[in-house]
Amino acid sequence: MTRPAMIVAAQPEAAEAGARVLQRGGNAVDAAIAAALVQGVVDPQMCGIAGFGSCHLFLPSRGVHCCIDFHGKTPLAAHPAMWEDLLEGETRDGFGFILKGRVNDLGYQSITTPGALKAYFEAATEFGSWDWADICAPAVARAREGFVVRPHVDFWWRQTEQLGRTANRERNAFSATGRAVYFHEDGRPKGTGDRVVNPDLAQTLERVARSGSDIFYTGEIAEEIDADMRANGGLMTAADLAAYRTIRMEPIWADYRGRRVASNRPPGGGVQVLQILNQLEHFDLAAIGHNSTEYLRVVSEAMKRATRDKDAHVGDPAFYDVPLDWLLSGDYGAELAGEIGRGEQASVARIAPEPPDTTHVVVADRDGGIVTMTHSLGMPSGVITPGLGFMYNGCMAVFDPRPGRAGSIAAGKSRFSSLCPTIVFEDDRPRLALGAPGGTQIAMGVTQAILNVLDHGMTMTEAVSAPRFSSTSNAIDISNRIPGYVVEPLERMGYEIVRSPLTFGFAAVHGIRLLADGSLDGGADPGHDGVALQV
Repeated sequence: MTRPAMIVAAQPEAAEAGARVLQRGGNAVDAAIAAALVQGVVDPQMCGIAGFGSCHLFLPSRGVHCCIDFHGKTPLAAHPAMWEDLLEGETRDGFGFILKGRVNDLGYQSITTPGALKAYFEAATEFGSWDWADICAPAVARAREGFVVRPHVDFWWRQTEQLGRTANRERNAFSATGRAVYFHEDGRPKGTGDRVVNPDLAQTLERVARSGSDIFYTGEIAEEIDADMRANGGLMTAADLAAYRTIRMEPIWADYRGRRVASNRPPGGGVQVLQILNQLEHFDLAAIGHNSTEYLRVVSEAMKRATRDKDAHVGDPAFYDVPLDWLLSGDYGAELAGEIGRGEQASVARIAPEPPDTTHVVVADRDGGIVTMTHSLGMPSGVITPGLGFMYNGCMAVFDPRPGRAGSIAAGKSRFSSLCPTIVFEDDRPRLALGAPGGTQIAMGVTQAILNVLDHGMTMTEAVSAPRFSSTSNAIDISNRIPGYVVEPLERMGYEIVRSPLTFGFAAVHGIRLLADGSLDGGADPGHDGVALQV
């Protein structure tokens, strides 16, 4: 019997593109990058070639297990005090800062130097088996033919201003290209069932398919980007693009219930996943009961402690000494678990939830290779250079405008993100590969899916579908599917409970469970439009 392969993605068009690659003999990397490029076409505000992310690769036939970090980097013109006098507040869950004039949130100054295309190209050419042009072909075709707006895309486009951030309609309408592509002639935004065609993006992807990523970072496209940035007061220049480098990292590890869990290093969010697991290993979660009152208390307190430590100690390791050994030590995990066991409530300070403007793809191939990759535009800048068709990231919004902090602005710096593509091993064999979009909620959603499988015996579909909660502030945010009688005792303990009106949420987890008999079990979060396809 031929060993199966599988891809799970948040967009059916992207999953199908990757599945076709697997059907034709491509490996996990070929399929993942082909899917990622399609994601940038059909979810153009979630990700794209001007975005950032983290890619976790396990390729046993090649002896490879590494993470490619491609977070956005602040332009070389940036400096720590540049926006200090503009600070108005911080979002409640800690994702970004509100500045006067929204200069960090919308427009040309909100853009960080993107790493997505360079990472896609490096992964495909170093670890893939297909020609780069063939990997790009599905995205080129999709951009040329267009895509039909799906419900989740429609949902995002219609979101209004949240906690001082720009309404998404305004982001889409910021550029002439955005107004032409994402709106009807009468100014109405396109919605579910409408077709979106972006010929400029198709042309750009054709150029990239022919020339590779160099055209974007040092070639003709870099020159076009530079001219647009200079004409409109952008911080990023051709020098920033030419200087951009991805970073190869060994994964970080934690033990949990006899398994080994591997995730990405800072500035990615794997440290939060592992720190939460280190605390929760001291509790019998199965006996406590899934989503019971005590379960919510214990897991939320572990989340709060990981968030508090992230805020205080985790930044770009090139600029900030991150004490990983201490944060991930067993002794520290036991200390924090003791506090939780004694009923102590952690405090997560804020000077003021974040939209999940990110996406994910996970692939397992027939040779045992795995790719799990989360990539994003952050809060998209709204900027589309005339003639190029893609929207740039808006990652300057998440940098702390106050100098002297882990997340402060500095030239060439990456800001912490919660992206945490993760693989769980048992007896040195991968048993679970997953990740999620969802901003600061990503680590919380991924951790709960891991718990759902390992502690509660769920299938992958059950694990990503179960109601979730999160605590990245002094409140506990809960899904609308968690009953009131579960959280009322928590309110009597003094907890603030914030009920989401949404059926799903708190990240959108996508994953593959690899069973001992070689079969695969995939789950696409039902809160998005995605699918798991086995071939």
